[in-house]
Amino acid sequence: MASLKVGILREGKIPVDRRVLLTPDQCLEVLKRYPHVELLIQPSDVRCISNKEYAEKGLKLQEDLSECDILLGIKEVPIHLLMADKTYLFFSHTIKKQSHNQRLFQEIAAKRITLIDYEALKDKEGNRVIAFGRFAGIVGAYNTFKLLGKKYKLFDLKNAYDCFDMVDLKLQLRHVKLPPLKFVITGAGRVGKGALEIMDAVGMKRVDPSDFLAIEETSEPIYTVLSSKHYNERTDGAPFEASAFHQNPLGYTSTFSRYANAADVLIATAYWDPAAPILFSISDMRSSGFRIRLIADITCDIGGSIPSTVKPTNIYDPAYDFNPFNSDLEAPFSDPRNITVMAIDNLPCELPRDASEDFGNQFINNVLPSLMEQPYGDLISRCAVLDKGQLTPAFNHLRDYLNG
Repeated sequence: MASLKVGILREGKIPVDRRVLLTPDQCLEVLKRYPHVELLIQPSDVRCISNKEYAEKGLKLQEDLSECDILLGIKEVPIHLLMADKTYLFFSHTIKKQSHNQRLFQEIAAKRITLIDYEALKDKEGNRVIAFGRFAGIVGAYNTFKLLGKKYKLFDLKNAYDCFDMVDLKLQLRHVKLPPLKFVITGAGRVGKGALEIMDAVGMKRVDPSDFLAIEETSEPIYTVLSSKHYNERTDGAPFEASAFHQNPLGYTSTFSRYANAADVLIATAYWDPAAPILFSISDMRSSGFRIRLIADITCDIGGSIPSTVKPTNIYDPAYDFNPFNSDLEAPFSDPRNITVMAIDNLPCELPRDASEDFGNQFINNVLPSLMEQPYGDLISRCAVLDKGQLTPAFNHLRDYLNG
């Protein structure tokens, strides 16, 4: 098999991302599995894994990656750093026609680059094969408790980004002592399962959605997990079928208000289709029955299913207060009538070592085998967004976006 040079990029996007695709041990595993591969690591002073850690494993650090055939990153590569006629793997944030990255997409095509976007890598059933969702859920749920402690002056937790790893983060949860609050979590996918890891670490009691609604007051903190069937119904009165809803969410209405009137905290992890109903309205939030006072919108859909998510927050400034009566944004915890909102759009960055290792394992097991085939295997050939600058059949709907 022909030799192949693969480069691991230094993240260049601002704000800086400390994650990396492969840890040193994972690099060694790749070299063992694929002896024809040479790995080059671009040095970085901000990466969660130091240059020294790579060098100590005998891995080659090199600034100039122009000799590489394949370049591996995490976030968008700055336009001025793109190299022509290469294969790039990173989250491009272009496949939903994001306007702020249109020029990036056009430049990728102009440089005849083969673009493989992690978000587009799916099996034949349409399931993503690689994602950071678990760690978004873990960090998002952890931050929920940190904000609760601040909002009600109950306890103080270390910032997630100051924790060395997930063991350190979970040790912090020993400080969580909650009054009898009621939490509702939407979604049970990768992100939702990550959030549940934190709920279990805190030791909260999980109840069935119907029991959650029946319990008006509780002597201990409890939570429930909702899937789409629990808060959507057909407008024509026909029975709800999850597969039909996910295929076409038109013709449904939200019934989430009954949970909003029963819960103190909402942790939103469910994917939302813009054609689906929103969870609740501003009018609902102004009603006397609306009980939620903290929303952790891990999905961070601006202008999406949660009307108070009007801007993203960040790991250093994680929350704002939403005044439901005039829709103003105010300082967090400024008024008990306000609803505190967290909408951090890069949660896994707060636990970069663990998130990188988990993502790298998915990459090695689910993506790398297809990437190592020459020509590329089924997964890559089906899911590449651009092939040498040309739109692939699966992404021909991006032609107007590419042409401007």
